[in-house]
Formats: sequence, C-alpha cells, structure tokens
Amino acid sequence: MAPHITFLFSGVVFGLSAGLSPGPLLTLVISETLKHDIKEGIKVSVAPLLTDLPIVLITLFVLSRLSNMLPVLGVVSLLGCAFLTYLGYESIAFRGVDIDVEQAKPQSIKKGVTANFLNPSPYMFWFTIGAPLVLKASKIGLFSASLFILGFYVCLVGSKVLVAIVVGKSRFFLKSRNYVYTIRFLGVILLVFAVLFLKDSLELFGIL
Repeated sequence: MAPHITFLFSGVVFGLSAGLSPGPLLTLVISETLKHDIKEGIKVSVAPLLTDLPIVLITLFVLSRLSNMLPVLGVVSLLGCAFLTYLGYESIAFRGVDIDVEQAKPQSIKKGVTANFLNPSPYMFWFTIGAPLVLKASKIGLFSASLFILGFYVCLVGSKVLVAIVVGKSRFFLKSRNYVYTIRFLGVILLVFAVLFLKDSLELFGIL
C-alpha cells in the first residue's frame, strides 16, 4: 500500500471511530436532533471544525520542537498506545446508546463548541496520536499529511452528520446491530494501531 494511502486510511479509521463512538459531542448531536430537528444536530456536528485548529497547531508545534528528543517521542508514542488500547476496549465493549430526551436541554452550536473545547479527548488524540502521525507523514510529503487530516475530519464530521440524519428518522438506530457491530469493528482496528504505536515507541527507545 502506497504511503499516502496508508495515512489516508489511518485518518479515515480514526475519524470514523471518533465520530461514531459515544462521547459528549455525539450526545449533543443526538439530543439536539431528538429534541429539535436534524438541522440542529448537524450544527453541533461541525463543532470540531471550529475548535480543533488551535489544538492541532499547538500540538504540532510542541512535538516538532521535540523531534530530536527520541526518548520523549517514545513516551508520547507509548501514551498513544495506551490511549488507543483504552478506546479500542471501550469500542469492543460497546452495547448501544441510551438518550433520555426529557433531560436533554436545548443546545446550540455555541454549546457544541464549548463541549468540544472542554472535552479532553481531542487534546489527548492530537498530542498522542494525531500530531505524531502528521509529523511522520510530513517526512514523506505534505500531500500525505494533508490526506490524513482530510480523511480524519471528513469522516469525523461526516459520521456525526450521518448519525443526526439517521437518528432523526429512527432513534432505534442507536441500539441497532449495525451500529453496535460497526463500533466494535472499529475497536479491533484501534487495537491494531495500538500495537503499531507500541512498536514505534520501542524503536524510539532503541529497544527494537
């Protein structure tokens, strides 16, 4: 597989996993859709496009400054392995989503942005997984790095928009086998990436 296709595939997998797995932002997408309409759910879905740029730039800047400190990058890769293992386990154990519409307060794009800023997951992802992969891809070429970012955000936002549309038509989708099995399958792939990050970490430590 060509390197740029590999990074595109990585972005797609991580984007789908982040977009479809339960979390604060997906809960807002679902509750807004059920409480109001599909349009409101879609508004919340685009929050990462408004919040993630500073996170991405800061993590890329910090890690690029540490590019010659291999043990530090080894620790970052090890943290990425641990985070991916956690996400993979959570996804494999996933059984469906329960949303209490009566308790869901009206939300807006503003609250979606706030929720994403306060959610630690984007920071953890970009510091331990996203930024290291972008820097690795940039060594091959800007095109590879761009494909990773493009694949990630198209699938991250696109999958949340898709959830809003499907939930707007049938809330039973959240408990459907297709949804549950998709999350579990993505969990298995995340565990594969966890192994790859562990390998990178051991290489940076000079063990392999």
